Amino acid sequence: MKFVRIFFFSCFALALLSSSLLSGFLLYTLNHRCVDLSVLEHDRPSYPSVVLDDQGNEWARFQREKRKPVPFNSMPKHLIDAFIAAEDWAFFSHHGISLKGIARSILVNLYHGRRVQGASTITQQVVRLLFFDARKTIKRKVKEQLFSMLVERQCTKEQILQTYLNHVCFGAGVYGVGAAAKRFWGKSVNQLTIGQAATLAGIVRSPRNYCPLNNPLSAQRRRNIVLNQMRKLELITPKQFIEIKAKPVSTIERDKTQVAPHLLEYIRQFVEQKVGKDALYCDGLIIKTTINNDLQKEATRAFEQQCKKLHKRLKLDVDGALISITPKTGEIKALVGGYNFNESKFNRAFQAKRQLGSTIKPLIYSLAIQQGKTFAHTCIDEPFELNGWEPRNYNKIFEGEMTLARALSMSNNIITIKTLLDVGIKNLIKLAQKAHIQGPFDPYPSLALGCVDCTPQETVGMFNIFANSGVYVQPHSICWIKNRLGKKIYKNSPKKHRVLESFISDQVAQTLTIGVDRYKKRYIPWFKSQAISKTGTTNDSRTCWFCGATPSLTTTIYIGCDDNASMGQHTYPISTAFPIWSTLYKKQAKKIQRFIFSPHLRLKTIHSRTGKPVRRLNSPEHISILVPNDC
Repeated sequence: MKFVRIFFFSCFALALLSSSLLSGFLLYTLNHRCVDLSVLEHDRPSYPSVVLDDQGNEWARFQREKRKPVPFNSMPKHLIDAFIAAEDWAFFSHHGISLKGIARSILVNLYHGRRVQGASTITQQVVRLLFFDARKTIKRKVKEQLFSMLVERQCTKEQILQTYLNHVCFGAGVYGVGAAAKRFWGKSVNQLTIGQAATLAGIVRSPRNYCPLNNPLSAQRRRNIVLNQMRKLELITPKQFIEIKAKPVSTIERDKTQVAPHLLEYIRQFVEQKVGKDALYCDGLIIKTTINNDLQKEATRAFEQQCKKLHKRLKLDVDGALISITPKTGEIKALVGGYNFNESKFNRAFQAKRQLGSTIKPLIYSLAIQQGKTFAHTCIDEPFELNGWEPRNYNKIFEGEMTLARALSMSNNIITIKTLLDVGIKNLIKLAQKAHIQGPFDPYPSLALGCVDCTPQETVGMFNIFANSGVYVQPHSICWIKNRLGKKIYKNSPKKHRVLESFISDQVAQTLTIGVDRYKKRYIPWFKSQAISKTGTTNDSRTCWFCGATPSLTTTIYIGCDDNASMGQHTYPISTAFPIWSTLYKKQAKKIQRFIFSPHLRLKTIHSRTGKPVRRLNSPEHISILVPNDC
């Protein structure tokens, strides 16, 4: 297969080289055609795209930075040198195309068996701006080379460079070195340092990957490559190279009051993919999102305050994510993708893969109920060994006989493992996949302890099943997109399907109220609404989860180190993630809400250890569970 690729690539390369020679011949037939670079100086009208919250109010906008044309004689020499070194070191000697560059790129690409290096000159890039799109075809390449030679015959090198530098894209809606210098460093072009000039020159290869606003480390690596090329061409001294290379790439800080920056970045990428970058920044789109501005601000504040406390207490750079959705619709009302967006653009709510821990346990007990058991069923919590594996409870205590209700509410490990073996590991994997947990899954008993990686987005969708009577709804943040004239060009249709019958999921949900009721009495006595919750802690306290829901809002939070390091002994969700949840739900608790459970179920009060019926809740060991009416 590799030889086939090389063969076809060789044919393409030969065709490209032949086209360059052909272009020179055809040039004479079009020698009198006039090329006018000034057409690029007249920008088309640009309209900002507006992002609306769930109330229809603007909370963000995307717009192209106003281009600031800079005359060639106002550009510092080291800026010109940086772009020449990065993009076209033979610019001042070629006539629009570079046969040496084409030959070199052919050899490099043949060596790799795929296209890894291009051969476009700066002149060709200007021609592409003037006349063509970015489609990579032989026909377009021939025309591009032909017109590049025409431009070289009719325009000076300074005119070509000025046009190029005033129109090249730097990502984030920034075009031209004037706008880039202002946006990234608050400077005019003639104030740019050599390092900043090299950073700009490095961006144009791939604005999405090298824009310093979004990827400062990638921008720094790319800048150093440009600096190295400048050193080789003797455009800077070895001493300058060493000094500048050691410095990090930094930009002026963005507005710290920006609402939901991680979510906004996700929306930007999503819309760009759907309608294109130019449409997003210039066409005046209206983007209706599900975000609730007030709840988002409260979530951000609660998350940041708790992270600050944990940084001080644990002496670790802990981070995490929060995502809140409405149970019936899956609309994301608040999202925090990390502690500091300016330091890390990594969206942990959508991208971080963490082991589920005990948050998987409600699915296991759902299978037990599905197979005919009730939460009054008892099992023995005792030392347990399986093929050399000796799991333990988190408190290292064995309590003997207890009900499944107590086992779930206390997050007992031994009984959960026994229950999993009883209901079947394959059945759990099927149910988890139905709940949109992607896996991959290892089909071992350790799955009972949540040994599967999952994103917070997947986790909140799974847990929300128990707040939504067994129905899965896909978490989503965009309702629709309209163009400037008000016509819908995109409408979201989130996935929705039943995972569990309501009389099963409701029995689990009622049991999940037991654990959160203990937290409410001890930590938040003012919380009067009914809620369900499940905690999760992975080995060595590497990740702490808290999933909690009321009838109007389901939230998942995790806290952990990005390098998956241990947060230390005695670090649990109740002291890490739960305080964020309780702060976020403080306003929610003012309005008393209760879940509406299936009419095929009735409340039954039992002893949490023996499962025997009791008349009333007059002991901490008496609990209420839901059972079928005929039980």
